[in-house]
Amino acid sequence: MLTIPSDDPMAVAIVAAIRGGDVESLRRQLVENPALATARIGAASGAVCTDQRSLLHVATDWPGHFPNAGATVRALIAAGADVNAPFEGRHRETPLHWAASSDDVDALDSLLDSGAHIEAPGFVIGGGTALADAVAFGQWNAARRLLERGARTTLWQEAALGLMDRVETRFAGSAPPAPEEITNAFWCACHGGQRRSAEFLLDRGADLNWVGHNKLTPLDVAQKSGAGALAEWLRDRGARPGRDGPASRD
Repeated sequence: MLTIPSDDPMAVAIVAAIRGGDVESLRRQLVENPALATARIGAASGAVCTDQRSLLHVATDWPGHFPNAGATVRALIAAGADVNAPFEGRHRETPLHWAASSDDVDALDSLLDSGAHIEAPGFVIGGGTALADAVAFGQWNAARRLLERGARTTLWQEAALGLMDRVETRFAGSAPPAPEEITNAFWCACHGGQRRSAEFLLDRGADLNWVGHNKLTPLDVAQKSGAGALAEWLRDRGARPGRDGPASRD
C-alpha cells in the first residue's frame, strides 16, 4: 500500500482536489496513478507519526461538507478505494464514522450506497459505530439519517434522540438496565435536549447531578446544548452545575 507524506506534491494535489470538490481533477489523478485510490496520507516528510488516513477519510474529515462530497466519495470508490478502510493510528474509525462526526449527510449517504458497513466498530470513544460518533458529538442530522438507514441503537443513543418507544421497551423485561446505564442515558438525554427521555430516566433512578462526560453535569450539558427549557426543568428538580460547566457561569 502506498503511503504518501502529507507535504508530498502528489498528496497536496489530490487533497486539494478532494477538498475543493474538483471531481474531474480527482478522476484524472486517479487514472494517472491508480495506486492513489488505496493510498494513505501520513505525516509530513521526516516527521514521526503512526496516524494515516485514506483518501475517503480526507473526503469526510472535519468540518466536512466539502463541495461535491458525494461525487468525490463515489469517484474514489469507483477507482478502488476501500469504503470500509479504517483509520490507522490512535483509533480505527472508518470514513462513515468521520462523515457522521462532520454531520455530512451527502457523504454519509454515498458511503452507505457504496457498501459502507453501518455497524462497523471503531469510534474513538469506546470503539462504537458511526451512530455513536453522531450522537456523542451532537451531529443530529447524521444521527437521524443513520437511523433511517437502519442503524442499531443503544439505550444512551435512544435517550439522546428521544426514541421513547425503544427506551421504554428496555425497561419492560425482567432485567432492566443497570443504574449506571440509566444515569448515563439520562445525561445523554440532556445532551440531546430530550425532556421526555430525561423525565422517564430520572423517575427510574438516574443520578440528577452525575458529573459525566467532559466533567459536565446533566444541567451543564443541557445548557451547553442550548436546551434552555430542559435546563430550567432540571434546576427546578435540584440539578446543580459542575464547577467548570457552562451552567456554573449563568
